[in-house]
Amino acid sequence: MPTSFSTLLLFGCLTGITTVVFGFGGGFITVPVVYGFLTVTARSGADAMHVAVATSAAVMVVNATVAALAHRRQGRLRRDYVWPLAVFITIGATAGSFAATLIGGTALRLLFGAYLVVTIADSLVRKGFLSVAHQTCPKPLGRGTTTFGGIGIGLVAAVLGVGGSVMTVPLLRRKGLPMAEATAMANPLSVPVAVAATLVYALAPTAPVGTGQFGYVDLTAGAALLIGSLPAIAVTRRVTSRVPDRVHSAAYIVLLMIVLIVMVAVGV
Repeated sequence: MPTSFSTLLLFGCLTGITTVVFGFGGGFITVPVVYGFLTVTARSGADAMHVAVATSAAVMVVNATVAALAHRRQGRLRRDYVWPLAVFITIGATAGSFAATLIGGTALRLLFGAYLVVTIADSLVRKGFLSVAHQTCPKPLGRGTTTFGGIGIGLVAAVLGVGGSVMTVPLLRRKGLPMAEATAMANPLSVPVAVAATLVYALAPTAPVGTGQFGYVDLTAGAALLIGSLPAIAVTRRVTSRVPDRVHSAAYIVLLMIVLIVMVAVGV
């Protein structure tokens, strides 16, 4: 158990770094890690994947909020891209959170893996992600993209506990925004997903009753991840502006590939 807790602290640091650099909020890191932690410690049984997604969402509330505030102070957030997209993401996230509690753990794992594969392929094949011509006036989000795209982002993100950054970053990137700004705005856009998912999972009537859990949220795992992530966020936010845009976008895809490989290797 002490070793498992130390592992959570270590991955919490990694979560903090990816929250700032890639706007992940931690979902792609925390879901596999928490699932592994629950498996090793024989906790939650068949509900392990639901607990992992719920705990990821709870951690994301804190991480994404802290990172969003830091980016705001650095002037990286553009209100016209964050609002009203955040409203429709919230609507989709609420529906997605309820849907996720009805999906079996195995199906949830397969959906998580499929989501990674599609995202990686899309970023590599479609133009506009790895290389983008930065524009003085990037293209605005259309009404249809804001409404239906926002609901879709919230729906998928809440089901999988990933915050939606892997959909919002490519979306904003293809509108002509530099990687630093696209990933920065992924954090405030992840907050409504995380809040909606956490509330639904914490209050779900189907949640298992266990020590150290609030609904599906594992408080021990969540606390360990936050202890590691918050200091990492404070340090990392000072150096992100120095990363070249091309390197930043390539590293984004490489990290997704690593997560996918780890998931396959450990059977998550």
